[in-house]
Amino acid sequence: MSRADEIYIQTCRDILEHGDWDTDCTVRPHWEDGTPAHTIRKFGVINRYDLQAEFPVMTLRRTYYKSCIDEILWIWQKKSNNVHDLHSHIWDSWADETGSIGKAYGYQLGIKHRYAEGWFDQVDRVLYDLKHNPNSRRILTNLYNFEDLHEMALYPCAYSMTFHVSNGRLSAILNQRSQDMLTANNWNVVQYAVLVHMLAQVSGLQAGELVHVIADCHIYDRHVKLVEQLLQREPLPAPAFVMDKSVTDFYAFTPESFRLENYRYHPFTEKIPVAI
Repeated sequence: MSRADEIYIQTCRDILEHGDWDTDCTVRPHWEDGTPAHTIRKFGVINRYDLQAEFPVMTLRRTYYKSCIDEILWIWQKKSNNVHDLHSHIWDSWADETGSIGKAYGYQLGIKHRYAEGWFDQVDRVLYDLKHNPNSRRILTNLYNFEDLHEMALYPCAYSMTFHVSNGRLSAILNQRSQDMLTANNWNVVQYAVLVHMLAQVSGLQAGELVHVIADCHIYDRHVKLVEQLLQREPLPAPAFVMDKSVTDFYAFTPESFRLENYRYHPFTEKIPVAI
């Protein structure tokens, strides 16, 4: 039985049973027909995934893990803010006529900063420290640059990573200000689990634990019935995660460097409305 499914079920049930509705508030997101998109939510949710035990992909419905990986490479490897560099269309609603989403996500990771050892962007600084200063308590990234927020199409949701090395294992905390549980939760979990595996491998480490800290953890009003359907399903066994062990350069990974063996999942054909 997939532990990721168990965590998902527990989190969603907690939101539905104990969460607070924001229907008495004015909200920014709207549905395609212009109706305000309200949510039921919990604040300060913390979920932990042992990456040594299993790969945290859900089986209650399919997670398109290759697209997840393509997006995390778009942000962390290409350091891009243009949807033309991405093979999916999930960011199209926030892009301008040139394909740019503004000074967001990959743009922030690619800005170089001066350190005593030289000039690094945020990703290269993490890679340097994991190899040269693995015991440091300063290995982190932050996309929430207040100076540039007004030039971002969407403020970063998953905005910071903090890394920790102990006993040859790399663990990380993913901080997220906002989480749509139906459309994005397992998508983000899969992405950052893969990222930890990637960084660990090129740094001569093993993947440890992914800790997911979510500030506003919510289910949209038009998603409640769909989530309730998922909660009635029996989780299937987690698949095996396989990564190309020959890759030692972070920038050499491609979506084809990863696969899931025996990934079984329940069918899910319902169309999911997306709030913008």
